[in-house]
Amino acid sequence: MAAACSISNVGNGITTAATTKRVPIPPRGVDYRGKVVLAPMVRSGELPARLLALHYGADLVWGPETVDRSMIGTTRRVNPHTKMVEFFRMPSNSNLQHNVRAGCEPVESIIYRLDPIREAGRLIFQIGTSDPDLAVQAARIIAPDVAGIDVNAGCPKPFSTHDGMGAALLKTPDKLTAILEALVREIPPNFGIGVSVKIRLLETAAETEALVRRLVATGITGLTVHCRTTPMRPRERAIRGQLRMVADVCREAGVACVMNGDVEGRDHALELMPEFGVDGAMIATCAEKNSSCFRREEDGGMAPWQEAVAKYVRFAMEVRNKIGNTKYTLTMMVPGKAAEYKALAPKKSYTGVVEALGLSDDEEMRKMARETDEMLRIGEFKPPPPVKPPKVAKNAQQNQQKKARSPSPLRVGGNAGNKKRKAPPSPGPTTTVIREMVTTDGVLVVKASPQAVAETI
Repeated sequence: MAAACSISNVGNGITTAATTKRVPIPPRGVDYRGKVVLAPMVRSGELPARLLALHYGADLVWGPETVDRSMIGTTRRVNPHTKMVEFFRMPSNSNLQHNVRAGCEPVESIIYRLDPIREAGRLIFQIGTSDPDLAVQAARIIAPDVAGIDVNAGCPKPFSTHDGMGAALLKTPDKLTAILEALVREIPPNFGIGVSVKIRLLETAAETEALVRRLVATGITGLTVHCRTTPMRPRERAIRGQLRMVADVCREAGVACVMNGDVEGRDHALELMPEFGVDGAMIATCAEKNSSCFRREEDGGMAPWQEAVAKYVRFAMEVRNKIGNTKYTLTMMVPGKAAEYKALAPKKSYTGVVEALGLSDDEEMRKMARETDEMLRIGEFKPPPPVKPPKVAKNAQQNQQKKARSPSPLRVGGNAGNKKRKAPPSPGPTTTVIREMVTTDGVLVVKASPQAVAETI
């Protein structure tokens, strides 16, 4: 354990006192102290958004939570067109067979994408896990390309907690500490990067303190605390009453403490850090809307949303980001009342996005959009769907074959096909109905006719 020392005068002598312990930072790792960083955000934290945050001054960027099982079994490659590092996998057997039957090419899934140049030494990979062995397997795959591994123990959403991951780990501290200990044993010695964890507050300060003390004893280099409890949502104000206590516990163990929750920008972060004794600050919601919040006021401050959006679209095209993710992120960045917001909705290509945002006057942007559309095979370059035989004709052919195999009973002399035909009504019993009575020369003559009973009753 390293220690930072200070020299002070006591009486007539000079003493040296260890004031701050520090867990050693691995050679390729990063120290979270003094940093203002981009939070991990699902969908909003993909590569172009991270590049935008770095462009505007973020010190570090967290990628979106990636589940351990999704990384295990991936293949690493450098994209020959974009030069980005991609971890991908081919579809499962069932999906592959479906694509073959439909006449489509197999579609690979890119699980994680990073920029080996612009993100070098500044990207933290956040892992979603509930198993120490799986966590280590996944971390070993990505560790050579990132500056740190962070365990997600704070996300409250069902996709993260359903399998005991995310905030669910706060209820199983033994499992959480086992995961961190396993990662600390394997990752720093073999890959030279640190391990950290992101948590939420527990219901009481005593519970939070007990958990933090266990976590900082595992050998991690950093701990981020989201100043909300698990049931709380972003619209509820962050609770900072426990923050100084958490920072003090981390400092005692030599672990960097990063705060998260309602941090509005770099200037705001630099005010909060000394107030609560934390070492760094993490920004989520404000960065999702406009990453220029990482820029200090003296360096230009917040940029107009139009500027941030234009830069984001350029980054998205550079890395060939999926159009669906690009549109989603833009809906976070473009004000809902702006005309551009409504214009974006029907667009399904980068050419359409550039047009909707009023960027078509830039010839370079138009050219990039067209090239990206062609590479991604979207918009005017989207291939036509495979031709399928008409369903009606197919059914008619099947019916004809069925008739050939099973001829109609009527055609072979039977009457089985007449079962549903209604037989004519059979006549009922008859009776004699007197129509008239006459007398002829004293002799009674009766004229009668047979009729169905149904006509006389």
